Amino acid sequence: MYGRSSLRRSTALCAGLLLMWSNAGLAQSTRSAEGTWFTAGGTVGYNTGLQLLAFGRAGDFAEGLPVDFQLGIGYTSSDAGDPTMARRVFINNATNGIPRESGHSWDFTLDALIPVSLLNLPRAYVTTGFRHSRYTANFAYIGGNEDFDIVSRHWGIGAGLGSDFAVSPRMDLMFGLGLDYYFSSTLTGHDTAYSPDGTAVNPREDYGYGDADAAVGQPKFRPRLATGLQYHF
Repeated sequence: MYGRSSLRRSTALCAGLLLMWSNAGLAQSTRSAEGTWFTAGGTVGYNTGLQLLAFGRAGDFAEGLPVDFQLGIGYTSSDAGDPTMARRVFINNATNGIPRESGHSWDFTLDALIPVSLLNLPRAYVTTGFRHSRYTANFAYIGGNEDFDIVSRHWGIGAGLGSDFAVSPRMDLMFGLGLDYYFSSTLTGHDTAYSPDGTAVNPREDYGYGDADAAVGQPKFRPRLATGLQYHF
């Protein structure tokens, strides 16, 4: 009788331990599956002009890796440059027509976000990463029958600071500031191009890259100041 009772107790104990082990394993598996998190959102701010940026963010890829990553695409309204000088460098020395100019860029960003302790902010981080900008400046001369674009493509780097503030379990209010730097690139407009290495295609008179660079407002140093919202999935 004693043996049967001991057997039942042993069986029950083993079953209980097995159940506890199974539950622990399931919880660990669930935590692992839910470890990596994703957010998406948007910001509005200043980046040599009004910038609208949409982004996706992910973190907790591996245990002990305190770095999140963010990929973004933005549209920035920016300065086109000097319309009088741009016409001389890329087309001719005509002075007729009322100049009208506009500039914009499509900007692509990839950042690493590193948590830091800063001014008792709840979730502060340093950002650093790569930039790519596809810039277009348009110059039109009303009454002068001239309308042309100058385009350039730039790689760059950037760094900054940011902080997130929870406004609900799934929504954060974001603030950030920083500085981006873009490397020089070929400027192409009409049938003329000027490159940083001094080469040129169909240059006007004796103009060079320095003149084109001074005439066009392509990205160089860009301070950033932005605020926005992000949603946790």
